[in-house]
Amino acid sequence: MRFLFLTALIPAFAASFTGPTAFRNEVVGRNDVARGRQSNAFGLSKATYVLKMAAEGEEAVNGDAEKKKIIVLGGDGFCGWPTSLHLSDGGHDVVVVDNLSRRNIDVELGCESLTPIQPMDTRVKAWKEVSGKDIKFVNLDVAKDYDRLVQLLIDEKPDAVVHFAEQRAAPYSMKSSKGKRYTVDNNVSGSNNLCCAVIDSDLDIHVVHLGTMGVYGYGTSGGEIPEGYIDVTLPGGREANILHPAHPGSVYHATKCLDAILWQFYQKNDQLRVTDLHQGIVWGTNTPQTIKDERLINRFDYDGDYGTVLNRFLMQGAMGVPLTVYGTGGQTRGFIHITDTCRCIEIAINNPPKSGDRVEIFNQIAETRRVRDVAKLVADQTDVEVTMLPNPRQEAAENELDVANQKFCSLGLDPVTLDTGLFDEVTEIVKKYQHRCDPSKILPASFWNKKRAEECADMDPDSIKISTPEEETAKA
Repeated sequence: MRFLFLTALIPAFAASFTGPTAFRNEVVGRNDVARGRQSNAFGLSKATYVLKMAAEGEEAVNGDAEKKKIIVLGGDGFCGWPTSLHLSDGGHDVVVVDNLSRRNIDVELGCESLTPIQPMDTRVKAWKEVSGKDIKFVNLDVAKDYDRLVQLLIDEKPDAVVHFAEQRAAPYSMKSSKGKRYTVDNNVSGSNNLCCAVIDSDLDIHVVHLGTMGVYGYGTSGGEIPEGYIDVTLPGGREANILHPAHPGSVYHATKCLDAILWQFYQKNDQLRVTDLHQGIVWGTNTPQTIKDERLINRFDYDGDYGTVLNRFLMQGAMGVPLTVYGTGGQTRGFIHITDTCRCIEIAINNPPKSGDRVEIFNQIAETRRVRDVAKLVADQTDVEVTMLPNPRQEAAENELDVANQKFCSLGLDPVTLDTGLFDEVTEIVKKYQHRCDPSKILPASFWNKKRAEECADMDPDSIKISTPEEETAKA
């Protein structure tokens, strides 16, 4: 499609679009597998959707791929840890780099992961025991320890660096001036440092960055969001294919937009090879690797700042808490399971751009769903009510979303979509660890501006009550 490029229309181009759920017909077999029963390290009675089907798909996509040396920045986090294990399990030589800042934010917020994540030395030791493979861990701040970062690249000589090392929560980035400033300082400085370090190392390193669908914005513009670049007609009838205009909805999203500009500059100026992945909302907890031993379990955030929307709904439903839908629930978003996140990262690593190629951009989602429809899926399964709350975010009350995602599909990805049969893995994890939940952390605690804070002033964090196992049994 081609658009007349006018400055006044840029925000509209950057907004979201509407479209049908993607890939739905391609995953029926996987859903059937997910509904089976199978034991695992957590003693769960039902399948964790990923144990069989994801492992079967990985060989088909990556079986003949060259094994590489990979540094994973932010490898202790929600996406970084399972990706590190996935890459190691696939035969790659993995080095995890992290300054453990997310664990420090747990202390700051007074809210730990629902799942008991282990110290990094325990995690890598457990992985060695169950897989026979080594993962090296380096405690390093990418945004501050520049000289160490350069030396690490020189010493390790990686084929690729996967960049997760950014503050990832939009609500936290809007929580206060401190959160806004930290998010910009950490995210933008870290990305710039990585580019400079690759140049100073004098190595040909492929940078794979986890971005966000939020760079496009979440409004309604009446067309499909292409993968990174858009055809436009400039004044005078000149045709061009340019980077899709940015339209961030939070400070966090703004840093991802700034990242995108940095990748463009360093590719043009220094011929850096960069792949930028615009990812949707991640759901799920475990993967075929993290399920092998309880010490490998992935983190599960349920609080109003870091809990992703579907995981929050699944946690609330499993605990008998009314689902907290913000505003009308008419927001349409892209979704992807954590296992597919890991697989997409490896596909990107195995398909790098050549030197001199422009930044490669993938839209990393499996499907789009409206938030209130997702809430209904969970409510119908868990028999809980849906509560409509004032929206703490400054965003459109309703939007459509149509997203192009053919690139990953053409490279062999067969993603799993939302299905009630796939929720079992998350709900059983929640029930196992519900004693670790602090219900006062469930409601939103970050507000986009003063007006939003005033509209949400009547929310009472202490009003949330969790059903006991006995109450759930009696209800059943």
